[in-house]
Amino acid sequence: MSNPTESVPEHITLTEGYSGRLGGRLTGERWTVGPARLSKISVGEMDNSVYVIESVSTGAALLVDAANDAPQLIAHLRAQAPGVREVVTTHLHADHWIGLSETVEALGLTTIASPGDAGDIHVPTDRHVSHGDELVVGDLRLGVIGLRGHTPDGIGLLLRTEEGTHLFPGDSLFPGGPGKTGTREQFDTLMDDLESRVFAVLEDDVVVHPGHGDDTTLGAERPNLGTWRERGW
Repeated sequence: MSNPTESVPEHITLTEGYSGRLGGRLTGERWTVGPARLSKISVGEMDNSVYVIESVSTGAALLVDAANDAPQLIAHLRAQAPGVREVVTTHLHADHWIGLSETVEALGLTTIASPGDAGDIHVPTDRHVSHGDELVVGDLRLGVIGLRGHTPDGIGLLLRTEEGTHLFPGDSLFPGGPGKTGTREQFDTLMDDLESRVFAVLEDDVVVHPGHGDDTTLGAERPNLGTWRERGW
């Protein structure tokens, strides 16, 4: 859903190669990591990141957060990722599913979300997933990581390949800190999940692809865990 007074590009401009930093609304980049082809696209007024995770060998693809700009996203997926069959919504905040209904209707996608957040997503959820579950995309396997606190039951996805590991945490982790929380209890819950389920078990070279803005790595963020705890946000 776009602001009618705003000039919005008619299509997504996709470049080949990875930088982790996009050039504005409806720009994106695509790169290959071993058996996976990954795309990151900026949509909407809030610089939401949409991700496409595609199996190189089978063409099967997963959409992560149909956040906004549905007409452009639909056209892009039809042309560039026709094997997309499922869409994961990482958490309940509306800026991550504004384009979901239109995208699902146009492409016939199966919707996936966590049981605790699904009730506030205004599109029915076909499949619930929780911490420890796995999603299969062709020959790819993606682990589901529960990251509670930013919302009651947010989830992230973890893709491991021999060429690198990639984390898609929704709005639970950004360069410079965890996602926004409303109370100290929610902040502590999110930090507990990040520390025990992410930083304690994954290596520094894991690339983090957040729900908005630039990418980072766990190694870049790890030295700041104590600072985040102390400041409380």
